Parts: sequence; C-alpha cells; structure tokens
Amino acid sequence: MTTFVTRDRGSGTGLDADPLAGLDLPPLTELREASTDDARALSRVLFARLAELEEGTYAYSYVRNTLVELNLALVRYAVGRFRLRSESREDVVQVGTVGLIKAINRYDLAEGTEFPTFALPTIVGEIKRHFRDTSWAVRVPRRMQERRLMLAKASARLEQTLGRGPGVAELAEQTGLDADEVVEGLVAANAYTTSSLDYQAADEEGESFLARRTGATDPELEKVDNLVSLKPLVEALPERDRKVLDLRFGAEMTQSEIGAELGISQMHVSRLLSGILRRLREGLTEPA
Repeated sequence: MTTFVTRDRGSGTGLDADPLAGLDLPPLTELREASTDDARALSRVLFARLAELEEGTYAYSYVRNTLVELNLALVRYAVGRFRLRSESREDVVQVGTVGLIKAINRYDLAEGTEFPTFALPTIVGEIKRHFRDTSWAVRVPRRMQERRLMLAKASARLEQTLGRGPGVAELAEQTGLDADEVVEGLVAANAYTTSSLDYQAADEEGESFLARRTGATDPELEKVDNLVSLKPLVEALPERDRKVLDLRFGAEMTQSEIGAELGISQMHVSRLLSGILRRLREGLTEPA
C-alpha cells in the first residue's frame, strides 16, 4: 500500500476544522485516484472515524462525503455491468451514488465484511430499481415486470433448443406458469416500449406515418353527420309527431304502449311512425 503523509490542520471544532486531522490520509484530490487496495485500507480508517462522530454534524457529513469520493469507483464498476439504452451514463452514475450513500450509512466496520463486498449489492439494486421504475413506457405492476423478464429468459432458452420461437404452452411448461399467466405477461411486455403515431416508416409507397398504416375508418362517424342533418328535420315536425318519436326511440316504448299513452290504437301509431320516418328519410336524401 502507498504510504501517505499524515494530515493535521488543527483540532478546532468549527467549520474550518478538518475532521480528518490526524489521520494518515492524502489530500482529497489524491483520494479520488487511490488504487483499489489503498481505497479499501483508507475506507477502514474513515469508517472508524465515522463511528466516533455524531450523525448530522458537519464532521460526520465531511467524513461520509470523503468516503463517497473514495469509493466512486465501485459505482462506475456497477454501472459498467449494465447495458445502457436511452439512459445517459452520468444519470445512472448518480443513481448508483445514491446506493453507495445508503451502503455507507448502513455499513458496520465491526462486522468484519469488506466494504466493497457489502456495498456492491446495494448499488446494483438501486440501479436495477431505477431501470424498473423508469424504463417502462407504461407503468405496470412489479410482478408483471418480473414476469416479463422471466418469460424473456425462458423464451431465449427455448428458442436455442427448438430453433424457433416458443408457444404459450411451451413457455408455461418452462416457467411453471399457467397459460393465462403467460398470455398476461406477454401482453404486459408490450408496455415496455411504445411507438409514436408520428413515427415515419418506409413501406412500398415510400415514407408514411405509423398512424396512416394502423388507422381505420370509424363506421360510427357517418352517424354523426346523419344526426346533425336530422336535427332540424325533427325540430320541424308537428308536436305530436315529435312526441311519438320520443316515446318510441327515447323511452323505447312499444307501439301498443304508445297508443295507450296517446289514446289511439296500435295500428294508428304504426301508420304515424311509418309516415314520420318516410318524411325524415326524404329530407335526408333531398339534394341541398
């Protein structure tokens, strides 16, 4: 291990006092460049000092921040184990640093475990949690996220064995899930990524928007035009005719019930309805 010169800037208790005074440590800039062996040895010294300090004090924060600087290589190592997609490396390093701070807060030197061994699972777990919470385009329950990962691994194994993509029954047998759970997991996997309707893709006719290739004409739209055109025709009907239409198509009464309501026969109601509907059809088909 490299021998460092002892630092001693005084023993005052104010903010100008150095909480690392008296320790065999290099300047902070050299701490950041310490080798792996040096970082482990220096961390033990710093954790011993941290245990002597009161949490929440300036000295405690200073020593803890020094430990963070000294062990940032652990975070960079953990980040290097992940395949980054749209995430920037700097953002993931920040997430991993949060895990490093949590590990420092929980570490107990007296237990005898080397700090890197203790800290690495916490750092990796923090990064995984970040990916789980932010990488899905649509948020789904954690159990569905875990199921998607299970199915993806099982599908890769089976594809190597079968030479083709596996079916639902084969995935169910491989994972121990039932068929409905497999289907649910496969559907949930569609929420991992999304495509914009404005996405331009090449097709036989050249560039086109995704919306043009996936959209379809809604047959109900024609009803909107008919209802708009029908409104003034209905308003122009005599009051009794509007009443008959309201009872038949609004209240959904039978012709016999309408006849009882208006005091006329069912046959009379039938003739009235036929005449009213004929006039409305003619009004809709007349040229403007």
